[in-house]
Order: sequence, then structure tokens, then C-alpha cells
Amino acid sequence: SGRSGDGDGALRPLYMDVQATTPLDPRVLDSMLPYLMAYYGNPHSRTHAYGWESEAAVEKARRQVADLIGADSREIIFTSGATESNNMAIKGVARFYKSRKKHIITTQTEHKCVLDSCRSLETEGFRVTYLPVKKNGLIDLKELEAAFQPDTSLVSVMTVNNEIGVKQPIHDIGEICRAHKVFFHTDAAQAIGKIPMDVNNMKIDLMSISGHKIYGPKGVGAIYVRRRPRVRLEPLQSGGGQERGLRSGTVPTPLAVGLGAACEVAQQEMEYDHKRISQLAERLVTKIMSEVPDVVMNGDREHRYPGCINLSFAYVEGESLLMALKDVALSSGSACTSASLEPSYVLRAIGTDEDLAHSSIRFGIGRFTTEEEVDYTVQKCIQHVKRLREMSPLWEMVQDGIDLKSIKWTQH
Repeated sequence: SGRSGDGDGALRPLYMDVQATTPLDPRVLDSMLPYLMAYYGNPHSRTHAYGWESEAAVEKARRQVADLIGADSREIIFTSGATESNNMAIKGVARFYKSRKKHIITTQTEHKCVLDSCRSLETEGFRVTYLPVKKNGLIDLKELEAAFQPDTSLVSVMTVNNEIGVKQPIHDIGEICRAHKVFFHTDAAQAIGKIPMDVNNMKIDLMSISGHKIYGPKGVGAIYVRRRPRVRLEPLQSGGGQERGLRSGTVPTPLAVGLGAACEVAQQEMEYDHKRISQLAERLVTKIMSEVPDVVMNGDREHRYPGCINLSFAYVEGESLLMALKDVALSSGSACTSASLEPSYVLRAIGTDEDLAHSSIRFGIGRFTTEEEVDYTVQKCIQHVKRLREMSPLWEMVQDGIDLKSIKWTQH
């Protein structure tokens, strides 16, 4: 079945949830090991070799991250992950420029930590425009243009959506922001290392990066902060002034080294990975759709990252399907919100019907996904969708030609 043992003889499901997190690439682990054991100096200790060797390793990692996105290594600041980077970018810029600028623009389909940062700024007296998205999940550039106000300080739009995989027109958004002299931040956690990103070509001023979405370690990320035109932030964390004073605290050398290595590996493998993942994704979608009717692919078919596939299976409860597919690790949305029974706000924003939103499953295909794993997932998925539909009275009614929308359901 392609499932892996977990050491005590029990079988674990095969892993198809790479949007939640990725396994560590063995090459990344190799780069980290020396800094977990032999080279344990504090990278900020300036008086001895232990500190110098750690500092050199951190600076090499900084260059590796910068190279992946076309930045200068002085523009990279290590953080604990994209959540912290998003908080720093949004709160940091807003608060620094607050005496003159009190308005921010973002979208309704951003990651929770971006939306929550904006909500928290609203309680401080900032105004936030939450742009809607079109049915395909992309923002309307005309609506973005119209949203600018004289006191807008920041636009924050994610590159690749973590639930439906759509890719926003980052290049165009960057041009528009630059023309309005407004800073542009993008949460690129799901895009970095998977699609080419260049901060100068795309006119990005701030970018959030996460280690564990790109086969690096958990607990580390980075924020890119442009030097020219210079972006100023108010730091969230006070302390010893590390990371240009923007993010005090000792940089964890092994984690930074791991992030750097993950970025370098991603740069080398990007083209190959993208081609392979595209083929596997195509295989998964084609096979499922050829066998099962009434399957909807959420998000734009063209403007997307292929490794994130979100399908709605009409007349099937997503949770039941996930339970049935227990030997495949899948999810119905983001890990952050998977405990609540509310349908995903991303699917709501693209206008998905409530019942279809409840029947959606996200398939993640990554660097280490095999063709066998895809075929196994497809086969199980088809089998269980058919079985669950046969048990569904709604499915039966639809087969009988009844329009469900015309039914008046009574509450007993």
C-alpha cells in the first residue's frame, strides 16, 4: 500500500499533507548535525572561535536564503517562522508609520495570522480593507487600485494560497504598490522554493518565509525587509539587538543553517520538482475526475501551484471521507483551523456553496511523493466517495432528477 512503519510495527498513513508541513530533506539534516553537536557556540559571541564559527554558519545561511529570492543577504532576518514574519511585517510597518498612515489593504483569503494581525491593528485605530476574491480565488486588480487611500502604508497579499493553491498576480500587485509608493508585503510560505520568486523583479518590499514548508526544520523562518527603498519596522521583540535590532534573541544556529540548506536545495531542485509534481497532480486530478462525477476543483485551473489540490466531492461529507481515508494523511483545510467544524473561510470567500465547502479535501503533493502513493490515494478516494454516496439520500434524489435547491426542508 506504500504506507510506512513508525518503528513499533504499526503502520502509519502515507503522507499527502505537505501544505501543513514537509519532512526534513536528508541533505538539510546533514548540514545541521555539526551545529547541533560539535559547533555549539553562540553566533553573537565575538570573543572566541566558538562564536565565530557559528556566526560564519549563520551568515552563509543568510546568503543561501537571499539567493533563493534575489535579495541582498543584509535584507534577511531570521525568525521563528512565517507566523512571526507576518506579524512583524504587518504590525511593524503599520506602527512605524502610524503618525501619518493609518490604512492597510489585505485579502479575505490570507493566512489566519495575517488576518489576526490586521484585526489586532483595527483595535489600535488602524483601518483595514479586506479585498474580496473572484470565484477563481484571485483578487481583482481594479479593486486593489480603488482601495488605495492617501494614508495607506501597506498592502499584504499572499503569493500561493495554503488551502486552494491559487497564485496571485504578485508581479502586477508589486507594480501597482510601487506606483502608489506603498509598501508591498507577501506571505510566501507556500511559494518559496517551489516557484521562482525575485523580490526586485516582483517589486516586493517584505516577504515571509517558513522553514518547515520547504523541507527544512520546524521553528525557523525568515523575513525579507527591503533596504532600497528602505522599509522601516517597529520591532515586536525587545532585547539584545540581534538581527539589526528587528528581532532580538539568539539566532538558533542549527535551525538557521537548516533553513539555508533547505533554500539552496530548493533552488537546485525547483525545476525538477515542479515538473514532477505537476505530472503527479495532473495524474491525481485526471484519474479522480474520470471515475467520479460531480467533483469540483477549487481555485483557478491555470494560475496555481500544482502541488496543492483542493477538490469538493458533492453529496459527501468531507469529514466522513477523511475518516474513511484513514490510511492517507489528508486534510479538509489548513492545519490551523482543522479542529473547528466551520467550513473554510477561504472556500467561503470564493463563493463555494456551504455543502460543497463541507465536502472538500486538500491533497498535497511534494518532493518525496511517489506515483504509487498518488495511485493508492486515488483508488481509495474513488472507492470511498462511491460508497459514501450510495449511503446518501441526497445522492439518490439527485440521481432521480430532483433539484435539491427546490426542496423546502422543514425543521422538526
